[in-house]
Amino acid sequence: MISHEDYARKREAVITALRASNATGPLALEKSTSNLFRQRAQEPRHKLDLRHFNQVIHVDETARYADVEGLTTYEDLVRETLPFQLMPAVVPQLKSITIGGATAGIGIESSSFKYGFVHETILEIDVLLPDGTVAVATKDNEHRELFFGFANSYGTLGYALKVKVALVPVGKFVKLRHERCSDLDTYFQTLGRICQDKQVDFVDGTMFGERELYLTTGEWIDQAEWLSDYTYRHIYYHSLSRRKIDYLTTHDYLWRWDTDWFWCSKHFLVQHPFIRWLWGRKHLNSTVYWKLRKRFTNSRLAQLVARVLGGRQEAVIQDVEIPLEHAPAFAQFLHREISITPVWICPVAAYDPSASYALYAMNPKTLYVNFGFWDTVRSDHEEGYFNKQVEAKVRELGGKKSLYSNSFYSREEFWQLYDEQAYRALKTRYDPAGKLKDLYEKCVLKQ
Repeated sequence: MISHEDYARKREAVITALRASNATGPLALEKSTSNLFRQRAQEPRHKLDLRHFNQVIHVDETARYADVEGLTTYEDLVRETLPFQLMPAVVPQLKSITIGGATAGIGIESSSFKYGFVHETILEIDVLLPDGTVAVATKDNEHRELFFGFANSYGTLGYALKVKVALVPVGKFVKLRHERCSDLDTYFQTLGRICQDKQVDFVDGTMFGERELYLTTGEWIDQAEWLSDYTYRHIYYHSLSRRKIDYLTTHDYLWRWDTDWFWCSKHFLVQHPFIRWLWGRKHLNSTVYWKLRKRFTNSRLAQLVARVLGGRQEAVIQDVEIPLEHAPAFAQFLHREISITPVWICPVAAYDPSASYALYAMNPKTLYVNFGFWDTVRSDHEEGYFNKQVEAKVRELGGKKSLYSNSFYSREEFWQLYDEQAYRALKTRYDPAGKLKDLYEKCVLKQ
């Protein structure tokens, strides 16, 4: 951890550097990690280096909050909070995700049925604005519009230098129950009832097909009958069909999906036991997979070889939120039209129904179901064919789509979905010179 004084010195240094560079043109953030699945066009831009804003500053075990620099990964944050028997109310599933990224984007996990998205657990944000000033935004100060407009802004209004995040108590272990279901309607009705009762601490699920679905609940316990280990030889998602009851340490529960990037480690062949042994435990994690994916994305030769061996593919990597009542219809659509399996299921509901986050507004009275599906689909169609189908279905069913991956909306449709009026007001106040790209340019045009 670092002190508040250390953070203040770093903040003043970056402010000075940014003000000195204001005449050089548009800004782009230079950072050491990214969980975005969309490539942006490379163009001359001033690189603002915030990579060293990656430390926990303070954990207040009495008031239950942590002050954290924006590029701190959740792995590092949890490492500091667990000794106090505390954790952030929502801990996204990959160690490489940063708290600033999850706040400016959309972060979710199995506690979201109780606490909402990551941005709903944030108490204060220090936002570095493109003019070289810092706005300290809270729910009730002069920057409240920025506070409630920062989620889903993806660095187009400013960058989070420091975040104050709410913490919640934890137990030593998590007891898991995996319940199999073979009927979509029954599955989602059961999920809705469990979320409404709120008798458990965690809820998520996995869909292997229309007739093979697993609903997983977790609850804190102080003693475990045994402990499973999914950090090396064994793969967590394989356990869903093999164990009705399971036990994990709190640490291992939070990172149960990270070892195999959910199930996407198959693309690196490491789900084969021998290859897994060759890699070794320390290389089985999302940080390593991200580095490999980046190398592949930047290698034309590697992409050509993949195309020759696998044929033309379209990446369909998306997370969407669908109202519970329409979840069976969306699940059927995914199975029949996209045919990606497995699919992650994660319920989410508003933590504070009176709060409204302008750029990702949800109905506060509705339980939503997040569907996470990440793979490639063989295609003889034009670019974006399957992703456009997903976008159309999400809109038809009254859902929302996160913008961390490829999007194909028209400009008009995009701004109907993501509140152009609210965004323009924020842009006018906090980036009047247009030093940062606007949301459509960054997330759809990928500039």
